[in-house]
Amino acid sequence: MVRPGSGDDWLALTDAALPVEEALQWAVRPDCGAVVLFSGTVRDHAEGRTGVTSLDYEAYAEQAEPRFREIAAEARVRWPTVGRLALLHRVGAVALTESSVVVVASAPHRDEAFEAARFCIDTLKATAPIWKKEHHSEGADWGTGSTPVETVGRGTTS
Repeated sequence: MVRPGSGDDWLALTDAALPVEEALQWAVRPDCGAVVLFSGTVRDHAEGRTGVTSLDYEAYAEQAEPRFREIAAEARVRWPTVGRLALLHRVGAVALTESSVVVVASAPHRDEAFEAARFCIDTLKATAPIWKKEHHSEGADWGTGSTPVETVGRGTTS
């Protein structure tokens, strides 16, 4: 996965390992004194399930990728001082402890960076059509925490 050559948004849906450290370094700018990184990693349990060994993610890319753009645009409206935003999500097989989603936000001050990063991950989870299948000790099933897909800016009030 290659970081963008220009611009301040790095938005991607990929089957490659997520470049967590590279995304963090990319977000650093001279005018931004705060960089917040969220990395969602595969854990060994889920609600009502033990022994989770891996996840498989599927996405409706034709809808998920435009949602990423909408999320970044809305974050920039809410926090105009945000410098760089990265919203990266994995599809396909993701092993235990690997990152499945990364959100990075930089801003001049920590409040804006934290708030923008929190908004981006919460809104991504609520609005992007991405599903996970959990492989666990008793078999494999789709994730239990599914909710209806929302529209960016509606119901996403972080």
